[in-house]
Amino acid sequence: MSSTNQFDIIIVGGGPIGLACALEAKKAGLHYCILEKGCLTNSLYNYPINMTFFSTSEKLEIGGIPFVSNNIKPTRPEALEYYRRVATSNKITIHLQEEVKVISPLDGKYQVITSKQTYSAKFVVIATGFYDIPNTMKIPGEDLPKVVHYYKDPHFYAMQKVVVVGANNSAVDAALETWRKGADVSMVIREEGIGKRVKYWVKPDIENRIKEGSITAYTHSTLMAVREKEVDILTPEGIVTIENDYVIAMTGYQPNFNLLQDTGIQLSNDDVLQPAYDAGTMETNLPNIYLAGVVCGGMNTHVWFIENSRVHAEMIIKSVKKKVTQ
Repeated sequence: MSSTNQFDIIIVGGGPIGLACALEAKKAGLHYCILEKGCLTNSLYNYPINMTFFSTSEKLEIGGIPFVSNNIKPTRPEALEYYRRVATSNKITIHLQEEVKVISPLDGKYQVITSKQTYSAKFVVIATGFYDIPNTMKIPGEDLPKVVHYYKDPHFYAMQKVVVVGANNSAVDAALETWRKGADVSMVIREEGIGKRVKYWVKPDIENRIKEGSITAYTHSTLMAVREKEVDILTPEGIVTIENDYVIAMTGYQPNFNLLQDTGIQLSNDDVLQPAYDAGTMETNLPNIYLAGVVCGGMNTHVWFIENSRVHAEMIIKSVKKKVTQ
């Protein structure tokens, strides 16, 4: 292995929290590198084109670098531009389009094998987020091209019959935006109504559209099957079959549990699958491997956000510096 592939610390994931960790590592004088499997801030890139953040811009700032947006709550393009400028102006060392495949102990350090090459580091930070692996519905027809787990742009669905599965922010945004572009929209909602975590300025909008009949909502219902031109919905009154062109399944996402398990990080023995870590240092059950950001919550992906996990970067580098100086 060349000396150029040996680092003090390797950060897996080039999202906002991975970038925050890199900024702290650089400030501490550590030799670091980010490895990102997609583009810079890959998860944010995959967000819907017209998305507005729930958080205000100052709560999305990292490294004390000001985030100035046109409105109080920034948009996806503004966030992409902010984090890109943070990375480039601070000359962050980051290898993009390079997926981490294996993290394993070797000679008192960790060997990190990617899709392109092999690295070595004393410390590893896993900041992989949760947006890359959709929760599947496990129903017939889910693998048809008409079913998507990522919603980008409403114009594509103009004048189409669209079923949106889910009732939280991403589902509500997809339903409202496609309806406004002329789609015939039906929502399939497992609970009794729109989710409690939906953005407060959007909730009345979707509820009024449902109330007036502009958008059809099947509550206490689940999607049972998808076919080329129709879907089956299990409702309290029985199975309802409706015509359909596209299904937007906003059923949530999950962290890369395979990478965590294969590395040897313990997961809780329940449906949450929360990885083990020290809340004071963010160190996992494996010495010198740390977690940062949304990945810490396991399946509870709504616990950690950019605004409340930015601090993980400082906690981790503080712990690393303490170990380095011992």
